[in-house]
Amino acid sequence: MRKLGLVHDYLLVLRGAERAFAAISDIWPTAPIHTLLYDEEGTRHRFHDRRVVPSWLQRCRVRQDGFRRLLPLYPDVVRRLPVADYDVVVSSSTAFAHGVRPRKDAVHVCYCHSPFRYAWHERERALAEVPPALRPALDLALRRHRGFDRRAAAAVTTFIASSATGKERLRRWWGRDSIVIHPPVETERFGPSEPEDYYLLVGELVPHKRFEVALEAGLRARRRVVVVGGGPELGRLRARYGRSAEFLGRVDDSTLATLYARAAALVMPNVEEFGITAVEAQAAGRPVIGVNAGGARETVVHGQTGWLVPPDDVDALASALRTDYHDGRLAAPAEIREHAQRFSKATFQERMRAAVDEAAGALA
Repeated sequence: MRKLGLVHDYLLVLRGAERAFAAISDIWPTAPIHTLLYDEEGTRHRFHDRRVVPSWLQRCRVRQDGFRRLLPLYPDVVRRLPVADYDVVVSSSTAFAHGVRPRKDAVHVCYCHSPFRYAWHERERALAEVPPALRPALDLALRRHRGFDRRAAAAVTTFIASSATGKERLRRWWGRDSIVIHPPVETERFGPSEPEDYYLLVGELVPHKRFEVALEAGLRARRRVVVVGGGPELGRLRARYGRSAEFLGRVDDSTLATLYARAAALVMPNVEEFGITAVEAQAAGRPVIGVNAGGARETVVHGQTGWLVPPDDVDALASALRTDYHDGRLAAPAEIREHAQRFSKATFQERMRAAVDEAAGALA
C-alpha cells in the first residue's frame, strides 16, 4: 500500500486556500499533514482530529498577524519538512509548499493556488509598499524566491492549477504544464434570502485585494458597503472610509452565510486566480460585481449571474453599484445558485483523487 503525506504552506486561518486544503485532506483522512505553522484555534479546529506536524518555526508561536515577518525563512524550512517516508506527497501551495523534498522515487502532486504573487506578477507593488531604504533587500529576497520557485517546480511530478489564469502563470513563469481543477466551494453552506441594500466585500484586507477601489466606488455611488475580514489594511481603510462603510472584522461561518444571502451583491474588485467568495455569493443566490479578468471570467456569467467591469476602474465600478439588479436584468436567485453547483466540494474531490491516482500509477 502506498504511503501518502499532505503538505500546506501554513494553517493559521480558515480562508479559501485553507478550505481547499481541508477538502483535499478529507480525501485521505488518515494521511499526516505537514505545514510550516499551525494554529488550531485560528483554523477553527478544522484539523483537530488529524495528525498535524508543524515545522520547528512553531516554537516561535507566530500567528496570522505576525507570520509575514518570517517569510525569508520559509523556503529553507519547507525543504526540510520530513516527507521522505512517503511514496506520494500531495502539496497545496500558495507560495512555498511545492518546495518540499520527497525522496527521488516518490510522486509529488502539487495543487498550486498561485505562484507567490509578490515574487512574480505583483513584484512592483511589493516594492512600493516598503520604505525606499528597504527596497534593495526586498528586491534581492524576491529574486532569490524566483530561483527557489523554478528549482522546486522542476522537481514536482504533476501540477494542478486552480484556474485557467493559474495554468498560464505556471506555464509562463515555471515552464510547467498543468491540469485545471477549480477549488471546492461548500455550496451547501449557503442559501438565498430576501436581499437588503448593502454591497458586500469579503477577504483579507491586504493591498492586492484592491478593497480601496471598491470602497471609493461605494462612496461615489452613495451605496452602503459592508466589509468582512481582517488584515494589515484594516486600520487605514477604516480610518478613511469608516463613515461610508461598515467594517465587521472576521466573522463566523453562520454570520457570513447570512451576510451573503442578504447582500444586494458581492463586490470582488481584484484580479483573483479563482475567487472562492464569488462562488459562495452565487451559492447564496446573490450576483457578483467583479473585474473582467482572472478567475471571475470562469465563475461569473456577465449579464446573468453578475456584472464584470475593467480592473481598477473606480468610475465603472461605481456605475455598476448604481445599477438596480432587482429589475430582471440578471438571472433569478435560484438560477444563480444552480450555476454555483458546478464548483461543489464533491466534484473537486472526485477530480483530485483521479488526478493523484493517475500520477501515482507509475508506482503500481
